[in-house]
Amino acid sequence: MKFSLIICTYMRPEPLLKLLQSVQTQTVYPYEILIIDGSTNDETRAILNKNQFENLKYFLVDAQNRGLTKQRNFGIQKVSDYIGIICFLDDDTVLEPDYFENLLNTYEVFPEALGVGGYICNEIKWEKTAENYIPKINEFYFDGWKRKDGSRFVLRKKLNLDSDCPPGFSPGFSHGRSVGFLPPSNKIYEVEQLMGGVSSFKKSVFEKLSFSTYFEGYGLYEDADFTLRVAKIGKLYLNTKAKLDHFHDLSGRPNQYIYGKMVVRNGWYVWHVKNPNPSFRDRFKWNMITLVLTLIRFSNSVTGSNRKEALTEAVGRTIGWLSLTLNKPALSNYNGK
Repeated sequence: MKFSLIICTYMRPEPLLKLLQSVQTQTVYPYEILIIDGSTNDETRAILNKNQFENLKYFLVDAQNRGLTKQRNFGIQKVSDYIGIICFLDDDTVLEPDYFENLLNTYEVFPEALGVGGYICNEIKWEKTAENYIPKINEFYFDGWKRKDGSRFVLRKKLNLDSDCPPGFSPGFSHGRSVGFLPPSNKIYEVEQLMGGVSSFKKSVFEKLSFSTYFEGYGLYEDADFTLRVAKIGKLYLNTKAKLDHFHDLSGRPNQYIYGKMVVRNGWYVWHVKNPNPSFRDRFKWNMITLVLTLIRFSNSVTGSNRKEALTEAVGRTIGWLSLTLNKPALSNYNGK
C-alpha cells in the first residue's frame, strides 16, 4: 500500500527534525515525505539540508498558501499519482517504530475505511478496571479503562451537560469528547472525528473534499470540520495500536486572546457542519456549555497559576461569543473547495 506523508510546519525546525528521525526508524517507510513549510525564515530549510532523509521533498510556500489548511491543500496537490493513502502528522509529534505499519493495517482490516487515525499515548494516564466498574464523579470510564476526568467535565456532569455520545462522536449540541478519551486498549474504534495531526485518508477522498480555508492560520478545529464531512460519506476509524507522542510545542501558536475567540467561533462553525439546524435544546446546551467554559477560564485568572493567559483567553471567548450575534461564520460552502 503506497502512501505519502505530508508534514505542514511553521517555525519549528527542531521538533520537525525529531519527528523525521522517528520516521526514519519505521518498520514501513513512506514512499514520499512532503514538507510544506510556511516559515518566514530559512531555519527549517537549513536543518533539512544538514540532515538528509530518504524520499523527502521540501516546499516553501508563500504568504498566499501559508496556514495549516492551505498548506495541507497545497501538499495534496503535490502527491504523486501512484499514491493510495495520504498521511498527515503534526510537526511536534514523535512516532513509535510500528506507527505506519499499524495505521496501514487498519485499511486491510476495514477495506471500507476512508480514513484512519493514530493514537497519542503520552498525554493521559489510564488504568485497567475490573468488570462492571462504576466510575466516580471525577473519573471517565470507557471499554474497561478509566482515567481522571478534568474539572470542566466534572462540572458539566453535575449540570447535566456532558456528552451523550461515545468518544470521537459529536452530539447534537457539539462539545463532545474527542478521540483522546479512547483508552489504550490496542483496539480499533469507529469514530466520526479524527485529530488532523495524526490522521490518514484514502487519496480518493480528496477528489470530493478538501480542507476548508475558513480556518485561517493555526486552524483550530479544522480537523473536526474535515473529518465530520468525510464521515458523512464513509467510515472513519482510530487504531490505538498506531502509537505516537505529541509534545505540543508552543512556537507558532496564536496568543491567548485570538485562541479564545477561535475556540468559540470555530466551535460554532463545526457545530453547524454536523448539525445545520439545531433544535432549541441543542442551542441551549451549546450556549450553556460555552458560558460555563468561559466562566471557568475567568475563575482560572483568579485562582490559577497562569492568570494573565487565562484572563486573556476568557476575554477572547467572551468577544467571540458576543460576535456571533452580529457576525456568524459563513456556512455557504461546507466542502471547503
